[in-house]
Order: sequence, then C-alpha cells, then structure tokens
Amino acid sequence: MNLSAPFVRRPIGTVLMTIGLALAGAAAYFQLPVSPLPEVDLPTVTVSASLAGASPDTMSASVATPLEKHLGRIADVDEMTSTSRINSTQIVLQFGLERNIDGAARDVQAAINAARVDLPATLRSNPTYRKINPADAPIVILAITSPTKTPGQIYDAASNIIQQQLSQINGVGDVEIGGASLPAVRVDLNPTALAHYGVNLEDVRAALSSANANRPKGVVETAGLRYQIYTNDAGTVAADYAHLVIAYRNKAPVRLSDVAKVFDGVEDVHNMGLYNGKNAVLVIVTRSPGANIIRTVGLIKKRLPTLAAALPADVDVSLALDRSVTIRASLADVERTLAISVVLVVGVVAFFLQSGGATLIPSVCVTVSLLGTLGVMYLLGFSLDNLSLMALTVATGFVVDDAIVVVENTTRHVEKGMSRFQAALKGAQEVGFTVLSMTLSLIAVFIPILFMGSIVGRLFREFAITLTAAIIISLILSLTTTPMMCAYLISRPRPPGQRGWFARLSDRTIGWMTRVYEKGLNWALDSGPIVVAIIFASIAMNWYLFSIVPKGFFPQQDTGQMVGGLQADQSASFQLSQQRIRTFVSIIRADPAVNTVVALAGGRSSSGGFMQIQLKPKNQRAPIDEVVTRLRPQLAKVSGSALYLNPVQDVRAGGRQSNATYQYTLKADDLDTLRVWATKLAAAMELQPSLTDVNTDQEEHGLESYVTFNRDSAAQLGLSPGNIDNALYDAYGQRQVSTIYKEL
Repeated sequence: MNLSAPFVRRPIGTVLMTIGLALAGAAAYFQLPVSPLPEVDLPTVTVSASLAGASPDTMSASVATPLEKHLGRIADVDEMTSTSRINSTQIVLQFGLERNIDGAARDVQAAINAARVDLPATLRSNPTYRKINPADAPIVILAITSPTKTPGQIYDAASNIIQQQLSQINGVGDVEIGGASLPAVRVDLNPTALAHYGVNLEDVRAALSSANANRPKGVVETAGLRYQIYTNDAGTVAADYAHLVIAYRNKAPVRLSDVAKVFDGVEDVHNMGLYNGKNAVLVIVTRSPGANIIRTVGLIKKRLPTLAAALPADVDVSLALDRSVTIRASLADVERTLAISVVLVVGVVAFFLQSGGATLIPSVCVTVSLLGTLGVMYLLGFSLDNLSLMALTVATGFVVDDAIVVVENTTRHVEKGMSRFQAALKGAQEVGFTVLSMTLSLIAVFIPILFMGSIVGRLFREFAITLTAAIIISLILSLTTTPMMCAYLISRPRPPGQRGWFARLSDRTIGWMTRVYEKGLNWALDSGPIVVAIIFASIAMNWYLFSIVPKGFFPQQDTGQMVGGLQADQSASFQLSQQRIRTFVSIIRADPAVNTVVALAGGRSSSGGFMQIQLKPKNQRAPIDEVVTRLRPQLAKVSGSALYLNPVQDVRAGGRQSNATYQYTLKADDLDTLRVWATKLAAAMELQPSLTDVNTDQEEHGLESYVTFNRDSAAQLGLSPGNIDNALYDAYGQRQVSTIYKEL
C-alpha cells in the first residue's frame, strides 16, 4: 500500500492543501496572544484589611486570625499565608492549578462575609479581596504629577478617574495608588490647651462626629408645591470645623481652633511617591493570574489618552514603567533566532544536495510545518512565548529530516534511470514506514513531559505539545507534499564537466569530510581498549560535571527590570526614611544602565519602602547581574537602611513578597520562638560566601512604648480599658472620626 500515491497523482489538490495549511498558520500567527512564558500562574487571591493605628500584634490577633479561621475552610487551598504590619493585614491564598480563579474568588468573598461578625467593631470597612499575587511585579506604573495640585488632590483625581477605569479592563487584577492618600481635614490637638480648658479627647471626637451629619432631612409639601429640605450639616473643608464649639467653660464657648490646629491635608501623612527623584502619585497596575501581559498593557495604553483628558489640565500622566517592552524585545530575539535557524537549515541542505529543485522541497516542508504548527497552537489556546518559539526553533532541525529522507531515496532512483514520477512513487513507498518510525520515536521522547505535574509540568507542556505538533505535520507533509514535489522538481545530476563552482566546492568539502571520517573510524577499530577507556572517562567526567554545575529551579532572566525592597531602622521616623529613600534613588539614577526609577515610602510600613527600576535596552547597557553587583557597594554606604535589589522574573512560585530571590519559611507554635530562630538562621546564612542579601521579614527591633494601667484605680475613676484605648487611639492613632461626602 502506497499512502503517497493519491497525492502524487493529484498535484493540484496537494498544492491547495499545502497552501491552505500555510495560510491558516500565517493567519493564526497574527491572532496568537503574546506572553513571556506559558500560563503557569497559580490561582491566587489576596485579602486585605486595614485599621489605622493598630499594631502588628493587634492586626494579627483581632483581624488576621478570625479571617484565617473562615478562609481556611475553602476547598483546594494549597497555601495560606498572612502578614500583619502596622495598620494592615494581608492574607494570600494560593489554590490548585486546576481551580478556577473566579470560583475561588466567590468562595473567598463568602468567607469574608461570614467572618465579619468576629472582626472588631472599629474596623470601619469590610476586608477586600483581589485576584492577584502580591509577589508578582507590576505590569504598568503611571506617575502623576502637577505643579499646582497638592498630593491629596492628585490622589483624589486618580482614585476617582484612573483607578476605576483601569480596574474595569479585562486582565487587570488590582490598581493601587501610592505616594499620597485621600484629602481630609486634619485636626492636630494641643494637649496643653486641652488641659487648660478641661476638655478630653473623647469630647473633641464626639463633637467632630456630630458636626458632620449629612443625613436625610425630608420634604415639606403644601397644596401645590413640594420643598426638599437641605441644611449646612456637613463640613467639607477645614474652615467649616475651625470655629466648631466643643465645650463651654465659664459660660464662654471653647472652639476647636482654641485647642487644635485645623487644616486641609490628607488621611495619612506617612506616604511619599517619587518618579525619577520628583514627588509624584503612583498608579501601580498588577495583572490577574492568567492574564496576558501584552494584551492587558495594550488595553491600558489605549485608554490612557481618554483618562488623561478627563484629568485637570495641570495634571500630567507619565508611563513610568511598561513591562511589555522587554517582553516584546525578548520575543523578537527568539523570532530572529528562529528565522536564522531556518536559513541555516536551508543552507546546509543546499550545500549537500547541490540542486535548486531538491533544496526547494525540504525548504517548503520546513516552512509549511512551522506555519501549520502555529495554527495548532491557536486551536489549543497557546501563546507566542519564549518556550513555544524555542520549540519551533528546535523543531526546525527535526522537521527537515523526513523530507530529506524522501528526497534522497527518490533521487537515488532517478540517478538509476527511473522517471521522476515513478521514482517519487517508489521512493515514498520504500521509506514511508521509516519516516513513520522516526516520527514516533521522536514523539515518544516528549510523552513523559506531558504527564509532569505542578508548575514545571505546566511550564513545559506547551513546549512539548508544540514540538510534537510540528513533527506530526512534518510527517504528513513528507508523505504527501514532498513526494508530489519530487515528481516534478528532482532532476538528474549533471556530468562533472558541466557542474558549477558551488557543486565543485561541495564535492571537495564532502570528500574531505569523508576521508577524515574514514581515518578516524579506522583508528577507532584498531584501538578498541583506548576507545573503551575514553568512553568510561567521558561517563566519569559527565558525572563529575553534573555534581559541580550550579543548579536552580529556572535560569535567571534579564527582563530589564529590578525591584528593590527597603529595610530601614525600625525606630527611624518617617521623615528620616524619606531622606534615605531619596538618597537611594539618587544613587540608582546615576547608574548609566538605569532609565526610570519609581519609589514608594510609607503606607504599610513607616520605615520601609518599595522601588521599581526600569533599565535601558540590552544593547545600551551591561547585563542585569552586573548592574546589581555594581550598585550593591554604593547602596551599602547609606547607613541605617538597606536596599535589596532583585531582577524581576517571569516565573515566581509562592505568594509572599520578599526582598530575595529565594525564600526559606520557618514555622513555630509561638511568635517568640520563631523570632529567636529566625535571627539565628539568618545569621548562619550570612556566613555562607555563596549567599548575598540575606534578610528576614520579621520586624521586631523597633522602639515600643507600653502603657500599664492599674485596673482597680481605673475602675475607681470610672474608666474602663475601652476608655483608655480610645484615649490613646485619639492621641496617637491618626484616627478617622467621621467621613466627608462631597461630589467629584
């Protein structure tokens, strides 16, 4: 049975089939999504809660623990971790690879609702969740600046316009605004004046809360008219509160301005954002798990002009970081490598076959095989990424083999005097089983990869399937298109006198290679013991090299971006931390490889900070490892703080934010034991010469003040622990006592 015969006898149908396969693949190329790597993200949901002024212990005991009890009941949770800091708690839940992220988010929302009854009453808003992995790097950072607007006004505009619009884009997991906070009326009380008038903090809080009512008033209706009632019960600016009467002393009113400084400011003064050293409000966009970075960034850029037009004229929006730039550059390099590999394969085939027609046949098969594979990738929902393109590059050497086997066998019969048509039929029939066995043996190599689990299996599954598809398409073309083309393009060899210079050069080169091989083969056959010794020596050398070669989960990528985590002296004030961050930014900006730098200070930690660095294109700078190594000694000169720089990677396991490439997690039954051994382990790791930037996320070295009160004495004075907590919170907690409602 000759499977190739119908295709050889019907050349027009075979040509149309081949062209259709090529066109389908070409169309799929422009429809395939672009990403750095195959989809390997673990479904991750992050739950956040905030309580102004609360200590980490308070957040852990009263907020994180009740939430964890309810969140821990959700099915298919692989890992749940929580981090409690001043003012905030963050809980990260990672689900199994097969879990749908939307279904997981619904379960998380139900657990949050169930936990609300166990959360403290002072938690003004429900905990929120986002379908993001906090360990992922942002895909876009926007820097918003203005020469006239205050940070609070810029933040207000960004939260009302930019944050809402960007959050609606498909693929965006979270939009966080940093560098400032919402506008607010701030009241800084004078303890001496309060004592002079005999006014306590709770009196002031109650007066402020009642002075901003903003409640329904009703209507007045007459026989023919209806009047809606409005009052001036709501204050929106500091001037509305400065003359507020908070008490009467000696029949005279005590106004708020007598005991406090009242001014327009922001909710949280412990915030700062920098863009290339200048103050800015930063909009940080993170993708949801599974979202395509290139597509999501493209949608964000498309909407930016509309958003900029909706902002005040004196507000500027700059694209401070775009993660898609380096991804596109990386894929362009791989595509260039793929094109070069195709050209080299065709060149090698032309050099050895010495015939234009014979060279055209495998060249067409290689091209159509790769294009057809793109169509299969589109049908399977794959993307154009580094691994899928690498699979196509590797496949270039595989797919040409089948065609060459058919061409060589057909050429052999033509050289013996057979007609091209008959030679094509007989040649394809003779090697059909051989080509099939070659293909199956190659496919068998990649079958184990398809059964690999976890992140590694998900990462290389697309690579294996893409390569397998290219090999199968090559088999089909070798049994259909290749013999058909052989029937029309294979020509008889020319006499030696009529051969051109290229053919003569090829003959001389092949002859020289044949003679070298003959000499080497004769020596090997005559020197059996030496050859066997060389084999065992090679095995031993390979074993030794395998034992000493560096090992890791995934090669470090040069994505052109670095993330920096700041760990400062925990007893340092926010003002001092601002100065240190500005110093770090100045040092980094002075490096010739750096393009832009954005930094955030404050927020979750008064002494910490976050930094994102965009480097120049690869052809304009040194490798990213050299840049980090060059910056480390300069950053170490800043006393009282440490900035840990790490290259941004496309693959990152786990959901915990970290200042290092690798993380080692310790568990203990109580916090004190954990702190002791975490310190000991970090100290031991610092002694290892192969490790750098060893640090821990435990922050327990800051200054603390304890207020120990006598419960009996407090009871005699009519004071409960709640009264004392309220007084301390009013004095030191940057407490929100009322909400101001106003139009955009």
